[in-house]
Amino acid sequence: MQLLYEEDGDLKVGAVLSQAPASFQVESPHGRRSKVKAAAVLLSFERPSGAEVLAEAERFSEGLDIEFLWQCSGAREFAFRELAREYVGREPTPAEAAGVLMKLHAAPMYFYRRGKGRFQPAPEQTLKLALAGLEKKKRVQESIAAWTARLVRFECPAEVATLRDELLYAPDRNKPETKALEQACRETGLAPARLFERCGLLADAHDYHLQRFVHELFPRGTAFPTHPLPAVPAGLPLAEAPAFSLDDVGTHEIDDAFSVRRVAPGELRIGIHIAAPAAGFAPGSALDAIARERLSTAYMPGRKFTMLPEDVIERLSLDHGGEQVAVSLYFHVSEADGTLRGRHSQLERVPIAANLRHAQYDTLNAAFEAGAELGLAFEGELRSLWRLATALEAKRGRPSAGAALVDYTFQVEDGRVRIVPRRRGVPLDKLVSELMILANSSWGELLAEHNAAGIYRVQSTGKVRLSVHPEAHEGLGVSCYAWMSSPLRRYIDLVNQWQLLAVLAGRKPPFARNSDALLSAMQAFEVTYTRYDEHQRAMEAYWSLRWLQQESVSEIEALVLRENLVRLEGLPLAVRVPSLPLLDAGTRVRLAIDAIDLLERSVACRFLETS
Repeated sequence: MQLLYEEDGDLKVGAVLSQAPASFQVESPHGRRSKVKAAAVLLSFERPSGAEVLAEAERFSEGLDIEFLWQCSGAREFAFRELAREYVGREPTPAEAAGVLMKLHAAPMYFYRRGKGRFQPAPEQTLKLALAGLEKKKRVQESIAAWTARLVRFECPAEVATLRDELLYAPDRNKPETKALEQACRETGLAPARLFERCGLLADAHDYHLQRFVHELFPRGTAFPTHPLPAVPAGLPLAEAPAFSLDDVGTHEIDDAFSVRRVAPGELRIGIHIAAPAAGFAPGSALDAIARERLSTAYMPGRKFTMLPEDVIERLSLDHGGEQVAVSLYFHVSEADGTLRGRHSQLERVPIAANLRHAQYDTLNAAFEAGAELGLAFEGELRSLWRLATALEAKRGRPSAGAALVDYTFQVEDGRVRIVPRRRGVPLDKLVSELMILANSSWGELLAEHNAAGIYRVQSTGKVRLSVHPEAHEGLGVSCYAWMSSPLRRYIDLVNQWQLLAVLAGRKPPFARNSDALLSAMQAFEVTYTRYDEHQRAMEAYWSLRWLQQESVSEIEALVLRENLVRLEGLPLAVRVPSLPLLDAGTRVRLAIDAIDLLERSVACRFLETS
């Protein structure tokens, strides 16, 4: 006896070897033996063989019109042998019955399965919808195939080109355009960006990298919403001494400034003045919402995306020529030994006499170290602040910056880039760093003394993290350290400044230590700040490669970091050199530049010699 049965959704045949009350032992046409439950058996017959019935049933099924079967079946539930009998007008052969069963099995839109060998026709309206969906899916598949074919020929269909940015940065894998692009990438072996480049839709590698940042961090666009201007507090006292700032060229969010006034022989009154946006708008305001969404200013060569709108920055920045609102930290310092005393903080108006720039004043670094004078404006004040910074650094027992470290300033103009190295730890760098450490640690201590919540930078066992508790920063050698010196550029500083102003005014601070607003701001800032930093480094790598192209560099010096990893001379760019022999870290080598890929942000280097 032969059986037609269902197993794992497939129709199979086999010859019966033995039979039990609820099962059969069968042998397939290929000789495989298996146990089949009686409930799975759909048809039994003596001859012909199961393989012949299956082959003939497939041929018979191909000649059946599923639409005709559906029309003939009415609305009732039926067994497949009944429909086969009606179709052939007599008792069907095993092959004819199996053929009808195969056709019904293969048409779930037309016929619903209702049990062992039983089916029910789909309602007409439901069938129409299903067929329309099938037709639509067929057209979509045809479109995907056509788009793929054109993309493989490096011709981009308009439907795909319209979604270029979405496909590059945030593809929806359910969209047919995405499926076409992915298929074309598999067939060509190219990445999406490279494929679009070959199609002529990605001419500018810089724009490609920049737009990745914009799409990831500013999905709703970089424009600021309509907003009010901050209200400048009235009736604030005026600082006694004019102040000056020191920043890079192009900095227009001027957060900090300094003042120096001699109050007695051998004694100076030093002022550290920080812009006070917290005095111009409150937590929960429209401007707070803007700052809270961006969390930080994002920097990259030739571009930056500010945390606050430009018109707000213009009103709050410590620009020269006006009396700007600032939180000031004053203290007296002994010129003899750098001893500090009489620390005092207040919100006030500060006359800004000048905004000094490193490009003009970095010559003072060598002059200070050599004891020379250049006759620049505020040179005497800067020299006094440098001496104070040196004393502060010595008291902390930690350097404010590693002298061996080098920062790089990128200046991009008309598509050309200048990369200017600046050694950290030089007098002017140390001056700013030490005074910012003093302000941030002093105000952090003040919050802690008043049991006011703050967001602190904590370092223990080498790891730096944010905390709402005033813990030590081992790397800086201070008991607590709260960012407060850049409230125009970092949301953490702004939050801390709101807390500080409340303490200075004797008011209840707006944030409790366990408040959701404070904790969520801290967590969101850490994530966003890290992402900004990653994109900044990526864009610096891009412009470093652009500089190599621009200067037609074919060979370059490099410093071995480890194994085959080197840092290129004069650039913040580390690359792997597969041909590099095993050399000690710190070895200087000479490399050949073989290829630069701006789209992939990569450079192929070849080892030439040690130098």
